[in-house]
Amino acid sequence: MAEEDIRAVERLIEILDLKPIDEDHYRAETDQEEGRLFGGLILAQSVVAAGKTVAKGNIHSLHSYFLRAGKPAMPVEYGVERIREGRTFLTRRVTAYQGGDAIFEASVGFTVGEEGLNHQERMPDVPGPEGQVPWWETLPSPPPAANRKRWNPPIEIRAAGPRNTASPLDELPERAVWTRPWAPLPEDPLLHAATIAYMTDSGMIATVGAAYGGWHPTSASLDHSIWWHHPPRYDDWLLYVTESPAGHNARALIWGGIWNREGVRVASVAQESLFRQSPPLFATR
Repeated sequence: MAEEDIRAVERLIEILDLKPIDEDHYRAETDQEEGRLFGGLILAQSVVAAGKTVAKGNIHSLHSYFLRAGKPAMPVEYGVERIREGRTFLTRRVTAYQGGDAIFEASVGFTVGEEGLNHQERMPDVPGPEGQVPWWETLPSPPPAANRKRWNPPIEIRAAGPRNTASPLDELPERAVWTRPWAPLPEDPLLHAATIAYMTDSGMIATVGAAYGGWHPTSASLDHSIWWHHPPRYDDWLLYVTESPAGHNARALIWGGIWNREGVRVASVAQESLFRQSPPLFATR
C-alpha cells in the first residue's frame, strides 16, 4: 500500500476525534474541499458522537435522515440527546449542524450482549479479494478521474465478481465488493463501528447508477440505516453485497449485507436514494 493510502486512514481517525464543546455537544472537522460532503463521514462522526455518551455495550443500530446537503471545508457540530438509559439498551438522538442549520439526524442504539437466538443468511459465493481489481474499473461508465481524485479514500474497495451488466429492463441492480481500511485501525470498537458506517455509504447509490449505465451527479442519500449483528470489527476484508429491490418516482430502495471472511454476517444496511435525470444540481434535499 502507498504512503498516501496509510495517511488517508490516519486522517480519517483524526477527523473522527470529535472535540467537546460542552456536555453532549461536539465539533468535528471535515476532509473535503469541494463537492457535496460525503454522507459516510457524517454517519461515522455521528456514531462517535453518540458513543462518547455511552458507558457500556456496543452499537447495534443507526437510523438516520440526511436533511440537507453538507458543505465541504466547514466544521460540523453534533448535539446528542440521551433518550434511553436502560439496563440492556441505550438510545441516543444525534443531530448534525452546519452554520446553524440541521443537516442530519439519527437515532443510535447500543446494547449489552446477551445469549439468545442465532441464525443468518448464508454468505454469497463470490471470489476472494486476492487479485481482484478496484471496483470502479468494472463500471460500464467509470466516474471521471477528476472525481476520483477529489480526496484519497481511506477504504480499499475491490470487485467481488464479474462486471455488473444488469439492465433495469431485465435484472435488478446489484453489486458485490470486498472492502477494508488501507491501514489497521486502533483497538477501539467505536472507531471500528464508525469506519464501517463510513464505508456503508460508499456504493449504495452506485449500485443503482451502474445498472442504469451511467454516473448520476444528481443523486443523493435520503435516509440510511445500519444494524450491527456482532460487535464491530474492521481489521480484515469485509464482503459488502448491495441490491435494489424497487425504484420509482426518482427514488430507489437499496439493501446491503456485510460478511467477514469466515462467512459471519456482521451487519445489514438499508438506504433510500434519490435519482434525478437532469440538472441543475440541487443544493438541498
